[in-house]
Amino acid sequence: MSVHARPQGAVTVRVFRHRFSATRLGARLARHLVLLRLDDWGIPYGSALSDSAALIVAELAANAVTHGRVPGRDFEVCLDLLPAALRIEVSDTRTERRPPVPGDVVLPPCDSEAGRGLVLVDAIASRWEVVDRVPVGKTVRAELDRA
Repeated sequence: MSVHARPQGAVTVRVFRHRFSATRLGARLARHLVLLRLDDWGIPYGSALSDSAALIVAELAANAVTHGRVPGRDFEVCLDLLPAALRIEVSDTRTERRPPVPGDVVLPPCDSEAGRGLVLVDAIASRWEVVDRVPVGKTVRAELDRA
Protein backbone atom coordinates (compact mmCIF):
# COMPACT_ATOMS: atom_id res chain seq x y z
CA MET A 1 0.00 0.00 0.00
CA SER A 2 1.55 3.28 -1.05
CA VAL A 3 0.84 6.63 0.41
CA HIS A 4 1.11 9.59 -1.90
CA ALA A 5 1.97 12.87 -0.29
CA ARG A 6 0.21 15.83 -1.79
CA PRO A 7 2.17 19.05 -1.92
CA GLN A 8 0.81 21.57 0.51
CA GLY A 9 0.95 25.32 -0.03
CA ALA A 10 2.35 27.49 2.68
CA VAL A 11 -0.23 28.60 5.20
CA THR A 12 0.14 32.21 6.18
CA VAL A 13 -1.63 33.35 9.29
CA ARG A 14 -2.89 36.87 8.96
CA VAL A 15 -3.97 37.53 12.53
CA PHE A 16 -2.25 39.76 15.05
CA ARG A 17 -3.46 39.94 18.66
CA HIS A 18 -1.65 41.73 21.46
CA ARG A 19 -2.43 43.18 24.89
CA PHE A 20 -1.06 46.56 25.88
CA SER A 21 -0.89 48.47 29.14
CA ALA A 22 -3.78 50.91 29.46
CA THR A 23 -1.46 53.93 29.26
CA ARG A 24 -0.61 56.54 26.64
CA LEU A 25 2.63 54.65 26.04
CA GLY A 26 0.63 51.45 25.47
CA ALA A 27 -1.61 53.22 22.95
CA ARG A 28 1.41 54.59 21.08
CA LEU A 29 3.08 51.17 21.07
CA ALA A 30 -0.12 49.60 19.70
CA ARG A 31 -0.09 51.93 16.71
CA HIS A 32 3.59 51.27 16.00
CA LEU A 33 3.26 47.48 16.24
CA VAL A 34 0.21 47.52 13.95
CA LEU A 35 2.21 49.42 11.33
CA LEU A 36 5.06 46.92 11.63
CA ARG A 37 2.70 43.96 11.29
CA LEU A 38 0.95 45.47 8.26
CA ASP A 39 4.31 46.09 6.60
CA ASP A 40 5.25 42.45 7.28
CA TRP A 41 1.98 41.44 5.59
CA GLY A 42 2.85 43.44 2.45
CA ILE A 43 0.89 46.60 3.28
CA PRO A 44 3.69 49.17 3.17
CA TYR A 45 4.18 52.20 5.37
CA GLY A 46 2.62 55.27 3.84
CA SER A 47 0.06 53.36 1.78
CA ALA A 48 -3.56 54.45 2.08
CA LEU A 49 -4.54 51.26 3.93
CA SER A 50 -1.61 51.51 6.34
CA ASP A 51 -2.24 55.19 7.09
CA SER A 52 -5.97 54.62 7.62
CA ALA A 53 -5.32 51.65 9.90
CA ALA A 54 -2.77 53.64 11.91
CA LEU A 55 -5.25 56.45 12.48
CA ILE A 56 -8.05 54.09 13.50
CA VAL A 57 -5.81 52.16 15.91
CA ALA A 58 -4.46 55.40 17.38
CA GLU A 59 -7.95 56.79 18.01
CA LEU A 60 -9.45 53.57 19.37
CA ALA A 61 -6.43 52.84 21.56
CA ALA A 62 -6.52 56.40 22.93
CA ASN A 63 -10.20 55.93 23.74
CA ALA A 64 -9.48 52.58 25.42
CA VAL A 65 -6.87 54.11 27.74
CA THR A 66 -8.85 57.31 28.37
CA HIS A 67 -12.45 56.14 28.65
CA GLY A 68 -12.21 52.36 28.96
CA ARG A 69 -9.38 52.07 31.46
CA VAL A 70 -9.85 49.88 34.50
CA PRO A 71 -6.85 50.03 36.87
CA GLY A 72 -4.73 46.91 36.54
CA ARG A 73 -6.36 45.80 33.29
CA ASP A 74 -4.88 45.97 29.80
CA PHE A 75 -6.53 46.70 26.48
CA GLU A 76 -6.21 44.45 23.45
CA VAL A 77 -5.72 45.06 19.73
CA CYS A 78 -6.55 42.44 17.15
CA LEU A 79 -5.97 42.65 13.38
CA ASP A 80 -7.44 40.23 10.87
CA LEU A 81 -6.31 40.53 7.27
CA LEU A 82 -9.29 39.16 5.38
CA PRO A 83 -9.42 38.68 1.60
CA ALA A 84 -11.56 41.80 1.11
CA ALA A 85 -10.93 43.86 4.25
CA LEU A 86 -8.66 44.63 7.18
CA ARG A 87 -10.53 44.19 10.47
CA ILE A 88 -9.28 46.16 13.46
CA GLU A 89 -10.59 45.42 16.95
CA VAL A 90 -9.72 47.31 20.12
CA SER A 91 -11.11 45.86 23.34
CA ASP A 92 -11.14 47.14 26.90
CA THR A 93 -12.63 45.80 30.13
CA ARG A 94 -14.92 48.67 31.01
CA THR A 95 -18.51 47.64 30.37
CA GLU A 96 -20.48 50.62 31.67
CA ARG A 97 -18.87 53.29 29.46
CA ARG A 98 -19.87 52.58 25.87
CA PRO A 99 -19.10 54.83 22.93
CA PRO A 100 -21.88 56.00 20.64
CA VAL A 101 -22.82 53.64 17.84
CA PRO A 102 -22.36 54.45 14.15
CA GLY A 103 -24.91 57.04 13.13
CA ASP A 104 -24.98 58.58 16.63
CA VAL A 105 -21.49 60.12 16.50
CA VAL A 106 -21.70 63.91 16.81
CA LEU A 107 -18.97 66.41 16.00
CA PRO A 108 -18.05 68.31 19.19
CA PRO A 109 -18.10 72.12 19.38
CA CYS A 110 -15.26 73.89 17.56
CA ASP A 111 -13.60 74.99 20.80
CA SER A 112 -13.60 71.47 22.29
CA GLU A 113 -10.18 69.89 22.78
CA ALA A 114 -11.50 66.32 22.62
CA GLY A 115 -14.26 64.21 21.16
CA ARG A 116 -13.17 63.83 17.53
CA GLY A 117 -11.73 60.30 17.63
CA LEU A 118 -14.89 58.42 16.70
CA VAL A 119 -15.78 61.12 14.19
CA LEU A 120 -12.52 60.24 12.40
CA VAL A 121 -13.16 56.50 12.70
CA ASP A 122 -16.67 57.01 11.34
CA ALA A 123 -15.27 58.98 8.38
CA ILE A 124 -12.40 56.62 7.54
CA ALA A 125 -13.69 53.11 8.27
CA SER A 126 -15.74 51.29 5.66
CA ARG A 127 -17.92 50.14 8.58
CA TRP A 128 -17.62 49.89 12.35
CA GLU A 129 -19.56 48.72 15.38
CA VAL A 130 -19.42 48.30 19.14
CA VAL A 131 -19.90 44.77 20.49
CA ASP A 132 -19.87 43.18 23.93
CA ARG A 133 -16.68 41.43 24.95
CA VAL A 134 -16.93 38.16 26.82
CA PRO A 135 -16.56 37.87 29.76
CA VAL A 136 -16.37 41.62 30.42
CA GLY A 137 -15.96 44.85 28.51
CA LYS A 138 -16.51 45.97 24.95
CA THR A 139 -14.85 45.83 21.57
CA VAL A 140 -14.89 48.50 18.90
CA ARG A 141 -14.55 46.76 15.54
CA ALA A 142 -13.72 48.70 12.40
CA GLU A 143 -13.12 47.41 8.89
CA LEU A 144 -11.25 48.94 5.99
CA ASP A 145 -12.06 47.58 2.55
CA ARG A 146 -8.95 46.51 0.64
CA ALA A 147 -10.30 47.22 -2.83
